[in-house]
Amino acid sequence: MVQTSFHEVRFPKRIAFGAAIIPERRTEIVTLGSGFEERNSRWAHARRQYDAGQGVRTVNDIHAIIDFFEERRGALYGFRFSDRVDFKSCAPLNVISANDQKIGEGDGITKSYQLKKIYGHMHQPYERIISKPVSETVLIAVNGLELHQGDDFSVEAKTGEIIFLKAPLQGETITAGYEFDVPVRFATDRLEINLSNFDAGDIPSIPLIEVRV
Repeated sequence: MVQTSFHEVRFPKRIAFGAAIIPERRTEIVTLGSGFEERNSRWAHARRQYDAGQGVRTVNDIHAIIDFFEERRGALYGFRFSDRVDFKSCAPLNVISANDQKIGEGDGITKSYQLKKIYGHMHQPYERIISKPVSETVLIAVNGLELHQGDDFSVEAKTGEIIFLKAPLQGETITAGYEFDVPVRFATDRLEINLSNFDAGDIPSIPLIEVRV
C-alpha cells in the first residue's frame, strides 16, 4: 500500500473507544507422525483487526460513520485508528516518558531513527515499527537527557521517523515516548445500518483491518 492511498485522518475517537480488538498472527503448524509439532510463523508482524460497531450509540454516531465511510470510499483509503488498549509507548494508564522505548544507538553520523515499540523482555522480544505517531506527544532523550522537539529534533508524522538536527554521538542511547495510531482501512465496502427508533440505532459491525504503510 502506498501513502497516496492513505488519509492522515483519525477514525472518530468516541466510537473507536467501544471497539472490539483482535490481534492476529499467522502460524503454520505441522503435526509429525511422532506427535511432535513443527511451527513456523508466516508473518513477521501481527495484523490487528477491530470491530467498531459496538461504539455506535446514537443516530449522530451513525451519521459520523457514514460521513467518514463515504469520504474514504469504503475500503479504498486507509486512515488512523486509536487502539484504546495499545496507543502509547507505555501501558495505557501510565504517563509517557522520554525513556519508555529504546529506538537506537548513536554513531555520530546517522540523524534519522525510526520509532518502535518492544513487546516482551525475556525470551524473544518483538519489535513493532511505529509509523503513525501523534507528533505533538513525542518525547525524545539521548543518554537520558530529554531534548526539545523543534529545536533538537523533528517528527515525521506520516512515517514515524525522528530526524535529529545534530547526529547523536557514538554509543549514545536514543529513547522515546509517544502516543500513536494504527493505520487501518475498512475491511468491507458495505455498512449495514439498523434504526431501532428515531433517537437511536446501531451498525452491527464496522470491521477494520490494519494495513502496511
